[in-house]
Amino acid sequence: MARPLTPHGNKDMIGSKGIIRRSEFVRIITKALYSLGYERSGAILEEESGIPLHSPLVDCFRKQVLDGNWDGSLATLNKISISDDVLKLASFMILEHKLCEFLEMDRVLDAVNTLRNEITPLRIKPKRVHELSTCIICPSLHLSLGSINGIKKSSSRLKLLNELQKVLPPALMIPEGRLEHLIEQALNVQREACYFHNSLDSCLTLYTDHHCREDQIPSQTTQVLQGHGDEVWFVQFSNNGKLLASSSRDNSAIIWEVREDGVLSLRHTLTGHQKPVLMISWSPDDCQLLTCGLEEVVRRWDVSSGECVQVYEKNGVGLISCGWFPDGKRFFSGVTDSSICLWDLDGKELECWKGQRMIKTSDLTITGDGKQIISMCRESAILVLDREAKVEKLIEENHTITSFSLSRDDQFLLVNLINQEIHLWDITGFPKLVMSYKGHKRSRFVIRSCFGGYEQSYIASGSEDSQVYIWHRGSGYLIAALPGHTGAVNCVSWNPVNPQMLASASDDHSIRIWGGTMLNLNHKEAYSNGVSHSNGKNVNDNELSL
Repeated sequence: MARPLTPHGNKDMIGSKGIIRRSEFVRIITKALYSLGYERSGAILEEESGIPLHSPLVDCFRKQVLDGNWDGSLATLNKISISDDVLKLASFMILEHKLCEFLEMDRVLDAVNTLRNEITPLRIKPKRVHELSTCIICPSLHLSLGSINGIKKSSSRLKLLNELQKVLPPALMIPEGRLEHLIEQALNVQREACYFHNSLDSCLTLYTDHHCREDQIPSQTTQVLQGHGDEVWFVQFSNNGKLLASSSRDNSAIIWEVREDGVLSLRHTLTGHQKPVLMISWSPDDCQLLTCGLEEVVRRWDVSSGECVQVYEKNGVGLISCGWFPDGKRFFSGVTDSSICLWDLDGKELECWKGQRMIKTSDLTITGDGKQIISMCRESAILVLDREAKVEKLIEENHTITSFSLSRDDQFLLVNLINQEIHLWDITGFPKLVMSYKGHKRSRFVIRSCFGGYEQSYIASGSEDSQVYIWHRGSGYLIAALPGHTGAVNCVSWNPVNPQMLASASDDHSIRIWGGTMLNLNHKEAYSNGVSHSNGKNVNDNELSL
């Protein structure tokens, strides 16, 4: 029992703003001390502050529960000022535990009386009451319904007390880990307010307010890749961040290897397309790569060898986009006849969607569970189609949509518009616009943006003014406009594993790698005559005409 002493000062409120109640503050610290095992320190704080952790009534209740004094604990509970609903629920929990202990001791008649005369009259949780009655009839079911068999009574009763703590008002019994929860909230607020937090949370400390330096953002060119002979239209890191693929107007794609020191080197040049390569897509396991020519064919490549293993085409129409199904055994493509086709790897067309609202589809993607296909359906609208539920959702914009990308968690869609804005949409329920990003330039070309950085906290985009733009995702604040390219920046990709590595593809025929600090690299350029060169024409026997 705490011995009240004269408090230091007469302030009931503490802190610089005077919004923290002294009694709550002390009780939470006391609770934390006891939880950490510092029993003596907790008792001393109670005594010195004159602020007990629990009232005498609550202390009595806790002791009765731990001692298995069920009748006494119920009597004390009725003396505590709580609502009727909470009283019934807490009583049910105590009586349920009492019944379980009776069953463990083979006191079946006592268990029956508890169920009939104490639990049932509460008139709550009928399903659980039925389960308990079944448990009495068939003792073998007891284990599956929360038996305490094999557990010391003291441990099971402590667990019950912890569960009761979640039901009773927190002012009576402070929730476990409350101090830690408050501190984590404070750190989260500081982290979310920091525009430059782009690293693991291990850098967070309680000793000072959190501020990251600007060099956490990949804002300096660390390498220039020059393997293409014309405009580079698309760039994308592999899922494991160890490879980078690029595609170009020169009808080729290139696979670059990200070495452990962060330097990229040319691994394979992929040739065989007769038209510019519009986009690329990594398989879920990063072992295969799809490339899509401009209104042409889709080619599938073996990443390790750089060889083309299959060519997919359809009579009378061209393919204009591609993406993998999550199982890695199928892929989908947009077609110039405004349809979307799902293929197996052998080239068999499995499904085809062609609604009245479909347009000449370019960008399309599918969620990680394989259930929702997201595609353009009008110039200013995106269709989210649930394949299983046959439910459609529309994202409608006021301006023409040029491209879009899906967040890693499948909850947000980043939409590029012709009016030089990028919109962030929450698509978890009814689509909702949550943020707009402005500053980049777009007048003639398709410019692509991406999510990236630690926990995808940033938005990056290309721009026709030859710069790369980076925004803080949560606030919309423009962090940086990065110069370096000498032509329009068509596409950007953030390394999913290294939050401080960003790639950008430009009309100046180059790909720039951006990092958080300027590195003294021995090899700043990679050329097309690098590791290997393969020609997809050597597998013409695998070409399909559908």
